[in-house]
Amino acid sequence: MHPMTTSAAAASTRSEAAASSPEPDRRGRGRTVRTATLPDPATVAPQVEAVLLTSSRPISPSRLAQIILMPDEPATPAHSGDALPERVAVSKDQLDLIAAAVKQLNDSYQSSERSFRIEAVANGYRFMTLPAFAPLLARYHGVTSQSRLSRPAIETLAIVAYKQPITRARIEAIRGVACGDILRSLMERRLVSIAGRADELGRPILYGTSRQFLEAFGMASLKDLPGVSELDLRSAST
Repeated sequence: MHPMTTSAAAASTRSEAAASSPEPDRRGRGRTVRTATLPDPATVAPQVEAVLLTSSRPISPSRLAQIILMPDEPATPAHSGDALPERVAVSKDQLDLIAAAVKQLNDSYQSSERSFRIEAVANGYRFMTLPAFAPLLARYHGVTSQSRLSRPAIETLAIVAYKQPITRARIEAIRGVACGDILRSLMERRLVSIAGRADELGRPILYGTSRQFLEAFGMASLKDLPGVSELDLRSAST
């Protein structure tokens, strides 16, 4: 063998050994350094699509990352509130990859003029049809105007959404009327839920909006609630 070839081979062998050898930590013990390489968004996109297609609820980006990018970790059961084991850490790069895959899917749906998109709703992703198809779907599912919220219910729900957690007495003080029946109706629709008890005399119940509220109004989180200035502009335009 040529001396140059032998030297190169030896150098290559030393480099490989150095790359795979344990790196000593501060206590002198060795630990193996592993650098995880994330896949391309085009590879992840069909997997994200498959998982979302089989779910009737929004799935958080962290849970999607766990299911798709960390196959060695024990996945949480479906519909378990997206709670991850404490030892599972999802990196920002993994979350960015999931977001890039979702964007790639939505770009594909838009270019092919599909009737749906993947939307960020209730702290997760889910498939949703475009607003233009709402009348069609309402006719198919037999949705009538009776299923809509009344004006008092909307007012009560808005107070809960913006003031939560809030007691019934505080809601009634703001509206100036009794709200017991309306609150029960909103809870039956799963738009409002009990958020705990107030730290005051009698420990009254605190009310807040639910995850179903975010899903029903197409919001990713409560941060998507319109601000006061935006509401003023809307009211001025009507």
